[in-house]
Amino acid sequence: MARENLVEISGLEFSYGPRKLLKGLNLKIPRGKVVAILGASGAGKSTLLRLIGGQARPARGTVTVDGQNVHELGTRALYTLRRKMGMMFQAGGLFTDMSVFENIAFPMREHYGDLPESVLRRIVLMKLHAVGLRGAHELVPNELSGGMSRRVALARAIAADPMLAMYDEPFAGLDPISINVIANLIRQLNDSLGATSIVVSYDVSEAVKLVDYVYVIADGVVAGEGTPDEVLESKDPYVFQFMHAKPDGPIAFHYPGRVIREDLGFKA
Repeated sequence: MARENLVEISGLEFSYGPRKLLKGLNLKIPRGKVVAILGASGAGKSTLLRLIGGQARPARGTVTVDGQNVHELGTRALYTLRRKMGMMFQAGGLFTDMSVFENIAFPMREHYGDLPESVLRRIVLMKLHAVGLRGAHELVPNELSGGMSRRVALARAIAADPMLAMYDEPFAGLDPISINVIANLIRQLNDSLGATSIVVSYDVSEAVKLVDYVYVIADGVVAGEGTPDEVLESKDPYVFQFMHAKPDGPIAFHYPGRVIREDLGFKA
C-alpha cells in the first residue's frame, strides 16, 4: 500500500561552511499534490531540492522519498530512485549544443538506454505536444524565446513520467503570459500524469494559484504552512509580510504639501 506522503523531511540541517542554512526543517509532501516551497532568496529552497534528489547530504535529519531514506541508499539504489524523479532547473538548464529533441531525449537515454529509437521519438514528440511545442523539435536553445525555453525544460522534466517532479524557480525572468502558461502546464501535467510536484519559488502570486499546499521557509525552518488561503491569511508577522510583499517598516509617500504614511497593514 502506497504511503500517504511521497516525501517526508524531518529535523533537516544543512550548512555551507560556517553558514547554517537549514536548522531542523520538517515538512511533508502528500502524494498527487502540487506543493509550493516559498521563501526569500537564499532561504535554502533550491538546496532543499538537491537534498531530496540526493545531490547533497544533510548534516543531520532525514529525507524519505517513497519510503526510502535517500541518504542511506547505495549508489545503485539512489540511481534507481532518481529515475522516478524529474527536475526543471532554475533558468531552464538546457544543453545549448543539443537540439530541443535531444534535450528532452537526454534523461531517457541516460535512464533507459535500450529504448528503440522509434519509441524514444514518439515519447519526445508526445511530451513536446503536451507543452505546445511539437513543431520545435529541430530547434536549438538559442532559437527559443524565454517562455519556449522554459516549456522545453518542463517537457524534459516530465519526459519519463516521474512520480516526483521538482521545479526550481519556474517563473523567474518570464513575462506575465509565459508565467501563466508555465503555471497551467505544471498543474495540468501533474494531474494528468498522477504525479506529485514541488514548486520552489519566491513568486507568491503565481504559486498560490496552482498549488494545493504551501510551505514558507525562513531562517532555516518552516515559518508557516497551509492551503494557499490559510497562508495568505496567516497571523504570523513574517509570513504575512512575505505573502503580501509588504516592505519592512512604514513607508512615507510624499505629495506636495503633505506626507501620507502606510504601515505593513498587519494587525495581530
